[in-house]
Amino acid sequence: MSFHRTSTGPQGSRRYRTGRKTGAPGTFAALFLVAAALLLFAGVWTPAAVSQEERRSTAPGATQYREPGVEVAPGVSPELPPEVEPPEVGAGAWVLTDAESGEVLAGRDSGREVPMASTTKIMTALVALRNTDDLDEPVRVSPFAASFAIPEYSNAGLVEGDVLSVRELVLATLIVSGNDAATALAEHVGGGGGREGVERFVGMMNQEARRLGLSETHFANPTGLDERDHHSSARDLAEMTRVALEEPLFRETVATRYASVTVEGAAGERTVELANLNELLYVYPGATGVKTGTSPGAGPSLVASATDGEGESYTSVVLDAPDRYGATVAILDYGFAAYERVPLVREGELFERVEMPYRRDERVRLVAARDVAALVDADSEFTTRTSVVEDLPDSAQRGERLGEVVLLVDGERAGAAPLVAAEGYEEAGPLQRLGYNVSRLWN
Repeated sequence: MSFHRTSTGPQGSRRYRTGRKTGAPGTFAALFLVAAALLLFAGVWTPAAVSQEERRSTAPGATQYREPGVEVAPGVSPELPPEVEPPEVGAGAWVLTDAESGEVLAGRDSGREVPMASTTKIMTALVALRNTDDLDEPVRVSPFAASFAIPEYSNAGLVEGDVLSVRELVLATLIVSGNDAATALAEHVGGGGGREGVERFVGMMNQEARRLGLSETHFANPTGLDERDHHSSARDLAEMTRVALEEPLFRETVATRYASVTVEGAAGERTVELANLNELLYVYPGATGVKTGTSPGAGPSLVASATDGEGESYTSVVLDAPDRYGATVAILDYGFAAYERVPLVREGELFERVEMPYRRDERVRLVAARDVAALVDADSEFTTRTSVVEDLPDSAQRGERLGEVVLLVDGERAGAAPLVAAEGYEEAGPLQRLGYNVSRLWN
């Protein structure tokens, strides 16, 4: 990894005098000697303060940006992860992404359109949650939804006339991949009416896919059953998951190993026990979800997420993977070994020393107001760019925002932090302003 710190932005203005004089030379000299004597007496200016080299103006209105040579704190030297080779993954397509940003870190054929089986239900749950105001609203299972509770399909054992809440249908859809629950959920959110309500809901799924920019995804049903024009890609499923995990109930449900729902049926109340089909939750430390899928067209598939609890979280997708759990473990292990989220800008780190208004030899230190962390690997290159407000205020308090530092990793913006005054300063007094203006005349 290499580190560079640069500064961008327009250069500060420079003011020059041509040497052309107006008025009587004696009068000018006399005025200058009087002003200099006053300043010397006040102790606010000495001839040494007037540099013969060209300097930027620091008068209000002049643009302030760091020049080469301004002292800054030493660059951060984080402990970097070792270089690790990506795994050999036995899958038709796969991808590893940063769960926070969605950045694709590794993969193969991650953009290829393929059947995705019950990983479809990630979008089913997302659309239902985003279009439901009351998660405890009761839903009655229709004959159409109950028709999916057959041994050939994964189901929650729902029967016609059962009543349960939207929340409970979401649990049954995601934990045991119930096609009956997913259909009941879709029909309800789609406005009811059996198959017609489900079709309306599928239209909502496709609308959401377009809104999220999932160009390789199209839905024909809410369950994931193989059907013409029902497909997605590994990277689209990863992005879909990143967005879905922002929903609290989705995030909580996909990480749940066991749950139960209470169903009001024709024969009275009964409890349905739910055990999560995602075996990764039982065996992989840090696993937080997400959804299994299997169908003749898609093969064994798995969308998974995991975190180390210290800032690193990854999403992996394997499609058509005979050993989907072994493949997923290899991908996630690679992510945790090859990448590290580290603070590359530190709170309190010094980035700028800028001249105070009307004080040519006094500078205010600008420091980062907070840490900025980014995900890096052994080959990452990062740099910082700083900018300072164009019109520095006449006075400032400690902690006042006066600029910004932007962190870039491999040329891409990874975050930013305000630059704030490390110490306050007061407005320049009349003699300081006079000394500043006289020094400009001397130059």
